[in-house]
Amino acid sequence: MTVEVEPLPEATSGRHLEELLDQALGRLESARPFAKASYQGAVLDVARRLAALPGGVEALYQRIGRLEAAGIFAGSDWAHPETLQPILAANTLWYGDKQTAALEYLSEIRFLAVAGGDLLSTELTAEQAQHFLSQVLALNLNVLFGAATEAQRVRQSMPEAVVRNLYVYLAERIGYENILDRLIEEIWRILAQRPIQVDGVKAMIGQIAACMFNPEVDLGAAGRGADRLISALYGPTLGCREDPGLGVYAERLASMDANALAQEAGGFARAMYDTGLVSPYHPVFLRHIVERNEELLPQAFGLSSTGKDALLCYQGLVRSLIREAVHPETSQAVYGLALLLERGILYSPPIAPALWGQIALPLSTGNESVLTSVHGTAHPPRVFLLAGLLCVLGQPFGIGQGNNPTCQTARALSMWAYNDPDYLMQMLVWAARDEEVVMHFEGQALSSKAIAADTARLPPLDVDPVSLVLVPHLDRIYMEMGRRCADRGQDPHIWINPEFHGWWVGRGCRIAVDVASGKLSDYPDFVREFLAVYHPLYNGNRPLIHPQPAGIAVTDSQGRFVGWHAIAITRVALDQDGGMRVFFFNPNNDSGQDWGQGVRVSTHGRGERYGESSLPVEEFASRLYLFHFDTLEPRSPQAVPAELVTSIVERGRQSWGEKR
Repeated sequence: MTVEVEPLPEATSGRHLEELLDQALGRLESARPFAKASYQGAVLDVARRLAALPGGVEALYQRIGRLEAAGIFAGSDWAHPETLQPILAANTLWYGDKQTAALEYLSEIRFLAVAGGDLLSTELTAEQAQHFLSQVLALNLNVLFGAATEAQRVRQSMPEAVVRNLYVYLAERIGYENILDRLIEEIWRILAQRPIQVDGVKAMIGQIAACMFNPEVDLGAAGRGADRLISALYGPTLGCREDPGLGVYAERLASMDANALAQEAGGFARAMYDTGLVSPYHPVFLRHIVERNEELLPQAFGLSSTGKDALLCYQGLVRSLIREAVHPETSQAVYGLALLLERGILYSPPIAPALWGQIALPLSTGNESVLTSVHGTAHPPRVFLLAGLLCVLGQPFGIGQGNNPTCQTARALSMWAYNDPDYLMQMLVWAARDEEVVMHFEGQALSSKAIAADTARLPPLDVDPVSLVLVPHLDRIYMEMGRRCADRGQDPHIWINPEFHGWWVGRGCRIAVDVASGKLSDYPDFVREFLAVYHPLYNGNRPLIHPQPAGIAVTDSQGRFVGWHAIAITRVALDQDGGMRVFFFNPNNDSGQDWGQGVRVSTHGRGERYGESSLPVEEFASRLYLFHFDTLEPRSPQAVPAELVTSIVERGRQSWGEKR
């Protein structure tokens, strides 16, 4: 059944609405779980009306803990706040239906309560909530400063004043003077990890630019340091520094002499490597010189001697890749192609033929539809897929899992792009052309097409094009492998990881937890074995040759257990201060996290390569619960100092292992 809400007069007082909200909330609290949906509408209707009155946001803030506990978000996407996306949240308040907009309104108040420590959440840390709200505010700076767009005014689900009330309330609690400064700092922190998906970052920079150059908006001293970000996107060179538009810039290029073109090439390369962002003007420049001034390509890509040699050896292929995949709408492919050349992987015999094959690859109707729905119709779907492939091959540690809950598939794509790129391209051919991927598990072929459809999910739309096409197939196969191991009484990753990821994964596997009981099992021996396998001081200074899959127990900033997560250990090495660190790939889109007990994951400044995370080996080991090793390699666990093992074990037991 549904509960009908009597229409309320617009002039109803705030006090009266608060009483009505408390009454509706009481009914929701008393409802059984299966009946919650019948009472949510009444609560949302009153909450939406209350939000329009002075003091309404504060009244909702005071009740947000009760609202969440009562089940206002139950049965909706908002029940899982850790999966919500700021760019979607920003649009929902304007373009969703009234009930959806009210849910988003309350959800953002919930994030503020978590960020301020007034509400404890098992799904969110205070830092994550703060990060989320900073991005939401960034994407709505125009509203915050009183300048809603025409589209927002015409299509609004809530009155503009109601939305602005919320954002002003959020900004006042966070601090006006820090919003832009914190946001700019956050953007640089994210860019230091060089993610492939930067659409959200570019949107935030666009909003910052609009506010900074709006004479009606007074930002005071806020926004310092934004110039490099804005110029990297909208004016990286002398020829386009005032953002003249792509058409005007193309006309200017036609009249530039050789010296001016060389200056443009250097300016584009500097901006690209400085930020990891590619201006839409950069593809216009590349497409111009590839036809007239090819000798400037190395300079425009910012190539070292390695990249220059690869470019000269495979000039025809690079020329075709620029013509086919590099456009203003796919500008990040420039960075991917430059890094691909720098990696030197074109010298591996299968890579160049595979790329030629990708250029001519026909896509299935289903994949064309999915790619078009995400990336639009500015170019054929195959263009976006080819551009995405260049990014993945150039930035193997820039792959993110997006909203997809299966982190193992993102990890696999990264490992293949890094270690076995021709295998990745073959998988992509199967998925893109045939809508089928075949892998083998213990001698039996597993077809993604043959696996029951109920094991599949909707494609994760917030990922790179390669993941968009491949991940649904890989998820099916991964879950089928898990189903076949479900009755073995041990963690299924013992068998899945070597079969799923590749031959280089060690067949030996140690797990810190007894699967049946969930309790710690031989934990000191587990830690000692890990150090004996991976720590250069105790494994005979043997380097890690291939990235190895591992499992970590993620904790929040208070050291409380959050969940299990798949990562890949890439290397163990000294940092610049002589400390031994574990460097690893984390596919969760933002690897800089506070895991409590002083364990803060570093993403730059400690010897990390772009996309890597790192921790001191002791801190990393304290969050590790599963690792692989080569059973044939000699190891000496007895060489590991007992006091080192003890300190790691205590740190682990006092955090994620506290109740185990």
